[in-house]
Amino acid sequence: MASHRRPRQRASGGGTARTAVAIALTGAATAAGFGGTGHAEPERAPAQVRAEVERLYREAEVATESYNGAREKAERAERRLAQLQDAAARRQERLASARAVLGTAAAAQYRGGGLGPAVQLALSEDPDAYLEGAALAERMGSRQAAAVARVRGQLREIERLRGAARVEVAELRSRRAELERHRATISGKLDAARRLLSELPAEDRAGLGAPGPASRSAAGTRESVPAPGAVRAPDARAAAAVAYAHRKIGSPYVWGATGPDAFDCSGLVQAAYRAAGVALPRTTYAQIGAGRRVSRAELLPGDLVFFYSGISHVGIYVGNGRMIHAPNPSAPVRSAPIDQMPFAGATRVV
Repeated sequence: MASHRRPRQRASGGGTARTAVAIALTGAATAAGFGGTGHAEPERAPAQVRAEVERLYREAEVATESYNGAREKAERAERRLAQLQDAAARRQERLASARAVLGTAAAAQYRGGGLGPAVQLALSEDPDAYLEGAALAERMGSRQAAAVARVRGQLREIERLRGAARVEVAELRSRRAELERHRATISGKLDAARRLLSELPAEDRAGLGAPGPASRSAAGTRESVPAPGAVRAPDARAAAAVAYAHRKIGSPYVWGATGPDAFDCSGLVQAAYRAAGVALPRTTYAQIGAGRRVSRAELLPGDLVFFYSGISHVGIYVGNGRMIHAPNPSAPVRSAPIDQMPFAGATRVV
């Protein structure tokens, strides 16, 4: 009997061991599965994606305004360099003329020989004529000295202009390098935003940058905007700027663009007032200082309204608590309530 019990005990023990191994393996597999699930990237809600895209757009807009400012400075440096080069070329022409005069005088002296004036007077057959000629020569010598002084002055001025041009060339190179840095930042932010947008359903992408059913399309935006003249502008130029902004509703946002077919936020403002005969600076940072500051309660059509603590966004107030602005690459020029973004200030430029 004992001999029969031992095999059963071994079989029972082996089954227990196999069961334990199976449970252990199952537990390891389950743990691996849970571990894999735990490390997977959680799926973000559309609201989270939208918030991240909006943040990237704001950062890209800050970089865009920096780019616009650097480009404006680079253009000024280019203009100054061209003016210096033109001035140096004119000085070179004057220097050539002065040297030609000196060359003629030197040749005449060479032909006249090297006799001293006392000897020439002694040998002259007509002393009176000689004395008249000597007086003329003395006057010519004074003119020659003046010509030499002019040549020296031209040379000094040319060297000064060349030195100033070298400074402008260095400034221009620095600004161009700055432009490339800002360009790379903007492109990186916008590329990241595009990747995130691809995660959103089409209806969420369409509304980005301007929430609310009235802002889902250019047509809806036009319906929500007070008609030009519905709220009186303080000045004919302000009214003209508002009318221009109305005509540009639906135009695409392109960073660095100032029209006539695409705009960034400060580019739209600059183009609108340029059409009204008013020159404004290029960037939001400069535009806020281009006129008289007004409070939110004092706003009138044509006033510039600024947003965010860094003054990185601007629109044109059109009345009834609304503005026309160029929001971001996912939204064309459109109307929006001014309380859509953190209000930072307003300026009346006319």
